[in-house]
Amino acid sequence: MKNIKFSLTEVNERIARESVFIDDLKKALRQVIVGQSELLDKIIIGLLANGHILLEGVPGLAKTLIVKTLAQVINTGFQRIQFTPDMLPADLIGTLIYDQKTGGFKTRKGPIFANLILADEINRSPAKVQSALLEAMQERQVTIGDTTYLLDLPFLVLATQNPIEQEGTYPLPEAQVDRFMLKIKVDYPKFDEERNIIRQATRIQSGIKIDPVITSDQILQAHSTINDIYVDEKVEDYVLNLVFATRSPKDYKLDDLSNLIAFGASPRASINLILAAKARAFMQHRGYITPEDIRYIGADILRHRIILTYEAEAEELTTEDIIQRLFDSIEVP
Repeated sequence: MKNIKFSLTEVNERIARESVFIDDLKKALRQVIVGQSELLDKIIIGLLANGHILLEGVPGLAKTLIVKTLAQVINTGFQRIQFTPDMLPADLIGTLIYDQKTGGFKTRKGPIFANLILADEINRSPAKVQSALLEAMQERQVTIGDTTYLLDLPFLVLATQNPIEQEGTYPLPEAQVDRFMLKIKVDYPKFDEERNIIRQATRIQSGIKIDPVITSDQILQAHSTINDIYVDEKVEDYVLNLVFATRSPKDYKLDDLSNLIAFGASPRASINLILAAKARAFMQHRGYITPEDIRYIGADILRHRIILTYEAEAEELTTEDIIQRLFDSIEVP
């Protein structure tokens, strides 16, 4: 027990030193982004946990602006890719071009070769283009012809999609959605926040200049440090109970949910719940995670990994309703 306490003290001190840049990062983002503090925190969690993010919300909620601003405050490469129905996989990852001078082929790399990728309106392109992202997102590498190229780290895909417009869109297949650590629903700003947005947007100015406040090396160092954050076995059990309850509700005396959940969450949910909780602990300068960290990020990890039945849809239930029921029912350690 003494060794655990001693090592935890060391981790806490290390976290306190290495997480100082988080405050600078938040301050820089808030120079441009009005409100949306929870959204910003969850995007930073994805960045720290090395997990891709799917942002879902109606147009005009600053999804693109947030990602572009994040790229500005990090001294790293950024590419915005507008997905369209006529887009081809080669437009994303690149292709081989015949060189008449040498009589051979040379590689022309696509926009995927950057650190931060904004995949704007990802559901506007067909499945073959969406699936071209799979290797890059999962393996952090791209294959063009017979050659495989490693992507520079950190590598993070932030994709946006509009939930209300279905005409001319291609819903993301389950395998693709599961590659995203977080699916964050972007909501409307509050009354006073929108007042400030109006004032900022209608003020005559050349734009706010944002200088980088952190480097890629700091992000990579954070990835390494987060691995050392302490996870108590009781917190692990809490995560496992939440995930297993989505698969076998009757085992947790949630009989009514068994007819509402067609498929429960995959093991990726368990892994990502712990990783995201560690990232939140890092943001709060802690060397250990708590059940509250799990509850804070739980809906964003689980909402795209729980598949509901037709019966649930007929009753107009959402995955958020199911997740809330799980959090209300599973005992917190």
